[in-house]
Order: sequence, then C-alpha cells, then structure tokens
Amino acid sequence: MEYRIAVLPGDGIGPEVTEQTLLVLERVGEKFNHSFQFQKLLAGGCAIDATGTPLPEETLEACKNSDAVLLGAVGGPKWDNLPGDKRPEAGLLGLRGGLGLFANLRPAILNKELRDACTLRPDIIGESMDIMVVRELTGGIYFGERGRRSGKMGEEAFDTESYSVGEVERIARLAFEIARKRSKKVTSVDKANVLESSRLWREVVVRVAKDFPDVTLDHMYVDNAAMQLVRNPKQFDVIVTTNMFGDILSDEASMITGSIGMLPSASLGEGEFGMYEPIHGSAPDIAGKDMANPLATILSAAMMLRYTMHLEKEARAVEDAVNKVLEEGYRTGDIMSPGKKLVGTAEIARLVAERI
Repeated sequence: MEYRIAVLPGDGIGPEVTEQTLLVLERVGEKFNHSFQFQKLLAGGCAIDATGTPLPEETLEACKNSDAVLLGAVGGPKWDNLPGDKRPEAGLLGLRGGLGLFANLRPAILNKELRDACTLRPDIIGESMDIMVVRELTGGIYFGERGRRSGKMGEEAFDTESYSVGEVERIARLAFEIARKRSKKVTSVDKANVLESSRLWREVVVRVAKDFPDVTLDHMYVDNAAMQLVRNPKQFDVIVTTNMFGDILSDEASMITGSIGMLPSASLGEGEFGMYEPIHGSAPDIAGKDMANPLATILSAAMMLRYTMHLEKEARAVEDAVNKVLEEGYRTGDIMSPGKKLVGTAEIARLVAERI
C-alpha cells in the first residue's frame, strides 16, 4: 500500500521528534511492505518567519491532498507578542477548521514501566490506567462569536459557547463507537446545571445512546469530573465532552500518567482523514540538544496507522516496540529514573525501529 503523509515539523523540538518518527514509519514500511511518501510543509512559528502567516494556503491545500497529517509542535516565546490571529496557535486552529477535524482523541495511558512517574498514590491508580478523552474540536467557545464592546464597567471582552445538534451528534456517535471496542462505557461531561449549550449537549448524547444499547452511559458535571480524575481515575473508560472542557480535562488526565512526552493524539474528520500529533509543546529550551522524547510522536504515528490507514497489525507493532524499549530500561531525560539507561532523541527512536 502507498500512503501520502503531510509532515508539519513546526517549531522547537517539533523537527527532531517528527524526523525520528519518519524513520520509524520507514521501518514499518520495510517490514510490512508499505510505501510512505512524506511531504514536509510549513506551519506555526517557522511559517510566520518564512511567509508572514502561521498557515500558508499551500500548506493547507497539500494537507487536504494527503492521506494524513503528522504534526510536530508549534509555538514558542519568540511569537508570544503577536496578535491572536497571527500567532502560531492560530495556524493549528486553522488546520482543524480547514481540514474539518471535529474530534480529538487523547488517550491517557499509564505504562506499567513508568508507574513511578505517576503523581497519584499506588492504591488510587493501581498497576495501570487507560482513559480515552474524546474532545469536540471545531465548535464551542473556541470557534464562537467573539469580540470587545463597551460596558458599564469599561471595555468588555466576550467569547460565545455555541453547539448545534449535528455537532454534538457526530462527536457522541464516535465516542460510543470507540467505547464499543474498549470497556463499553461512556461518560459525557457537561455543565448542564448552568449552561444552555450543555443542556442541548446532554439531550443529544442521550438520544444517540439509544443506538448503542450495549454501551453504558453516565453524565458528570465538569467540576466533578475534574475532581474524580484525581480521586478515582479508573472509573473512566471513554470521556466525551466539549471543546473547552476537553482541552482542560485531557491535560489533567495526561499529567496523571507522569509525562506528557509519552502521550499521542489524533484529530479526526469525516471519513478516514486525520491529523496526528504529540500533546506536548515545542519545548524550545531543549531544541537541538538531542534531549526531546520522540515517543509521543511515534505513538501518534501508531494512531495514524490504526485510525486512518486501518493497519492494526502495524500499529500494534509500533506500540509493542515502544513498550519493549521501556521494559529494557531505556529512558529519555523526562522519564528518567534511577537505575535506567539514559539515551537521547535519536537513539531511543533507533531502538524502537530496531524492535519492529
């Protein structure tokens, strides 16, 4: 099989972790007789420096003509003082909107080899944790009407939370479909006791649930969900929620695992297209020092193999290789612990590729 992958290395450590991930994908291609064609494109701060915009039109068009997108990281202090619509993060929002990526999948998995990095007591977390946060990505407050106006106490700023039935229905349906392949439980997180948008959200989720009688549904207010994630995270299987709530809760869930350098994500649209990226930032302070952890990006590529290309065997081969390297005691600095073997960005990726 042949696949075209748009590669957006981005800023900071983005180019390093994506380059190592491409080497792993090339190994997958050799092992399983696939051909991956990579097209490197500008997005984020590097695109601002080169073109004056965080998302050049040619980048967006090339992504649309690809089978999938692999993104490194965008942003950094260098561009912090730019207007909101000119910052690197605006390019990321533009990609999500322009590519129709309405669902963000954020697995929060605690690898047993990294149990000591978890911030929760052993009696709370147990031996492992596996939560999938399904976040609506193109609606809600991040894409609603916004602006500034005069008010009784001076200038006011406003951002509008808004959802349609169709937006809620498609993200809810995806969450239930994912739950069917896991432990068959969905927790829908909202603020229906206060927000009208959340009341509509809950009504639609309940309606969609009727098409999935084999999946258990419960509801939780977002403030309680935030508490329950640190009180008893093992009660969750699939969490489905709005754009803003998902942004916050997925970060909370990921930090329970001990290192954001280990966690991948997928942003999916209609059909099989998706954009895949690690959840960590650009970390410009360690860029170019062979210190970055590429495993989150490598695991994002495994999600790409699974969700866009439907190559389950290949995805598992990458995940098993990562687990093998960790079992053998190899660590980058962010997940290093006494008695383990410290290696750099290139070496740990080489070890993963070698074990596929």
